[in-house]
Parts: sequence; structure tokens; C-alpha cells
Amino acid sequence: MNRFALALALGAALCAAAPLPALAEIIPLSRLSAYINSFATVRAQFTQINADGTISTGTLAMKRPGRARFAYDPPNKALVLASGGQVAIFDDKSNQPPEQYPLARTPLSVILAERVDFARANMVVGHDGDDTATRVVAQDPENPEYGTIALVFTDDPVELRQWIITDGAGQSTTVILGETETGVDLPARLFSILQETARRTGED
Repeated sequence: MNRFALALALGAALCAAAPLPALAEIIPLSRLSAYINSFATVRAQFTQINADGTISTGTLAMKRPGRARFAYDPPNKALVLASGGQVAIFDDKSNQPPEQYPLARTPLSVILAERVDFARANMVVGHDGDDTATRVVAQDPENPEYGTIALVFTDDPVELRQWIITDGAGQSTTVILGETETGVDLPARLFSILQETARRTGED
């Protein structure tokens, strides 16, 4: 699986490498769940630190439930789409059909769910922080073998700043978000795996 798959899954970067210091005050799980459930769409610039130490940048578009788009900055033509219960990885050097696998098998599905509830039994396996951020480590409680997603939030107001996805093999990838926009108009075509496949293979 290539490094772009790891960005989602697919699965120790930065703050995932060690516990955060003992905390002044952490944000309650109920507030964090309410924050994510308060929006359906998000757009942000991102910096991705891959498991091999390489760095990529790009633009994230997310439309809950179930849709996300990671478009990497030129000259990189790679693209990762989550849509229709699948994740598709378009290689930057190939016009072949993308590698695909079920979204449910990736930790990213935790925050792309229709309703996020960190209080769900066995979902949260870590909840700590310091005087600047709160970290929540979550997993699919029914399939913990798929890996974890560590979400880092700041307060006042609550905002998601980064996540670290660790797959079942222990490979980790960090995505650091720039300024985020919520409630933005994101057309369905941005997330269409079929349309992107047709465009890249010249079968429009």
C-alpha cells in the first residue's frame, strides 16, 4: 500500500509518539462529539507527514457522512477519495484504475460517520491533553484491529487541528490542518470515484 493509502488508514508522527503532558483541563468527550456533529462540510489546507518521514501538502474537502477528498498540491497528481463506502487511491504517476478498499476498514470512518459519539462503549481508548490541546484516540469498537485515529483539538472555540492515523500494522501518518472552513458548498462531483476514474483513463 502506498504512502497515500496510509494517510487514510489506513495507516509515530509528532504528537502521537508520546503521551501529552499532564493536563490543565481537557475538553469533555460530549463537547467534542457535538463539535464534529455540528457541521456537515469542511474545507482546509493540510500538511501530511507520512510514515516514511516524507511531507506532502494539499487541500482537504470533507462532506459527512462518508465523503472526503485529499487533493495533493502540484506537481503531485495523487488524489484520495472516500465515497460510497469505498476509499480510492489515484496514483500520481498512473492512469490505471485506482486501488480501492472499504471505508469501514479505515479509522477515518470514525469521524466520517453520520453521527459521531465518542461516549460509545470501547470507541475511545485515550483522552488526555495539556494546556494547549486535547487529544482523543478512537477506534471502531467492533473492529479495533483496523487501527486508531488520534484527534487533536484546541478550545475556545473547539477546533480540530490534526489527526494521526495508525493502521493495524503500526504504520502512522499525521495530517495537520490549516484554517478550516465549515458549512461550505461542496458539489457531489468532487467525491465521485467513477467520474475521477473516467477522467484519468480517458473514458469520459
